[in-house]
Amino acid sequence: MKTEFALTALVAVVLFAAPRCSLGAEEESVDIGTQVGELAFKDIRYLERSLADFEEKKAFVIVCMNTTCPLVQRYIPKLKRLEKTYRDDVQFIGLNVNRNDSIRAMAAQAVEFDVEFPCVQDVDGKTVRTLGVSRTPEVVVLDADRRLRYRGRIDDQYRLGGSRPKVTAENLKDAIDSVLQGKPPKVAETPVDGCLISLTPPKASDGSETFIGDVEPLIRKHCVECHRPGTEAPFSLVSYEDVRRQAATIAEVVADQRMPPWYGDDEHRDFANLRGLNARERELIVRWVANGMLRGESEPDAAPPKPVDAGEKWEIGEPDLVIKMDQVHTLPAEGYIPYRYISLPYVFPGDTWVEAIQLLPDNPRVVHHCNVFAVGTGKDGNQTKFLTGKVPGVKPFNMGDGIALLIPAESRLQLQIHYTSTGKDEKCRISVGLRYHRGRVQKEFRQVAANNREFSIPAHAGHHRVTATANLDRNADGLGLYAHMHLRGKDMTFLARFPDGKTEQLLVVPNYNFDWQISYFWTPDRHRFPKGTILECIAHFDNSAFNPYNPDPKATVKHGPQTYHEMMYGFMFYTDSDEQLNLSIDPKTGLELKDTSPQP
Repeated sequence: MKTEFALTALVAVVLFAAPRCSLGAEEESVDIGTQVGELAFKDIRYLERSLADFEEKKAFVIVCMNTTCPLVQRYIPKLKRLEKTYRDDVQFIGLNVNRNDSIRAMAAQAVEFDVEFPCVQDVDGKTVRTLGVSRTPEVVVLDADRRLRYRGRIDDQYRLGGSRPKVTAENLKDAIDSVLQGKPPKVAETPVDGCLISLTPPKASDGSETFIGDVEPLIRKHCVECHRPGTEAPFSLVSYEDVRRQAATIAEVVADQRMPPWYGDDEHRDFANLRGLNARERELIVRWVANGMLRGESEPDAAPPKPVDAGEKWEIGEPDLVIKMDQVHTLPAEGYIPYRYISLPYVFPGDTWVEAIQLLPDNPRVVHHCNVFAVGTGKDGNQTKFLTGKVPGVKPFNMGDGIALLIPAESRLQLQIHYTSTGKDEKCRISVGLRYHRGRVQKEFRQVAANNREFSIPAHAGHHRVTATANLDRNADGLGLYAHMHLRGKDMTFLARFPDGKTEQLLVVPNYNFDWQISYFWTPDRHRFPKGTILECIAHFDNSAFNPYNPDPKATVKHGPQTYHEMMYGFMFYTDSDEQLNLSIDPKTGLELKDTSPQP
């Protein structure tokens, strides 16, 4: 039986008040029984994937989804129940089919509705055409040989114009049962009520976009901060020729909203370091690339940024103290490099107040990220305090305005370094520069961590939940948030539970990326938390074979320091609302200047 699209579907949309959209292509039909082969899509990590990336199952259920169709949302609870029922034999996949949904938005929807099965995106419409689907939430059932056995609705309960009191036809369930029994479904195709899938291509270019007039200002504003000589970025974008050589890659990562890097959800945008292009800017870049990357006739008004000299750039200004690793790390040409931990050869003689910290490798292209901790060596033993980190695209820690970070007396700095191989043998030595606080310290830069070390992630678990809480023991002015997990980390949600019983969601990191451990700093005076507020963090871990970075899906995973272990930390940075330290700091040592004047 064949499915018809185009005019018939459009009339149905009008009758059921669905969004006015269309396939934007000629009528297509895919017969039941067709072997669809390997389908292509992108996962929440922006990687190209296919059905071959999943474990072998007796059947696949592919659900056409988007973030706006009301029927998708109404059917999610039932899809979750079905997935749990058939999990051992059937692989469910949520296929986002809306070209206007970002991958981050797709991942955020999965977090909001606690969807445990993988969600992927059909970025170019090929999977939609291959399956012959036309609406959301249309479903497809494939057998183990990738043959199309059922296409249609989930059941007959919900429609855009209303709903039945109860289900009278369990179409998807019946189709799954038949396929698992090796039989063709009694009903292989059903009509679908829902929102039409639009495959309308982006607006065509009129050929007027040029690098000089349109693209260069966007590249300068959003990209050059990292993509310039002497930084960890893989290539420079300071000139027209630089951009032209990388144009295809730029168009792809911009369209995916993978660059500029930002992993917070779209609902929480009150962050001072929020980055990203708007829809008009993204489409402009994509059209410019598709139209032949015209340069334009005039030179840019501003000169290109001055190249950064590796090993000589202190963004925080000249440091008051520079501590270097006492060894040079030798790195292999290829392969994965486990975390390296090293203590720096300096013990802080007293409580030291710092307003800026920067980590500076002499070979930045081999350092993906690096975290620095203060580790006690005296009477406090091995007490560890996270200070800051170096992550691509994130500026060094730099506070001031009466706020300073305290490094406790008798501490050493410890580095946690994530190196990357480059194709040839490399060497690297990292320095840490600190600038002591100037003037008087009124408030200490503080942090609280919701941390769970007692979890155990089962083998093959694709959506394992881990929670942690931390209590604010004082009135606090929130500064920002930071999530830390390892290779199996999938998402993290930050909640504030107030003493009066109210709860506020502060941030969702829906598609956590181990390679981009970004701090999310609020705009000033945005969040205030009364004493007794509980910070709750809810994280999910993907220990399945579908996680492309998973070291071993057969392993049970617990807390540990290496990347093949896991961690679950949700940090909040803050200051004490009531604190007025009024400490005078020696700018040469970072130590408090004691008042030695005679007392009356």
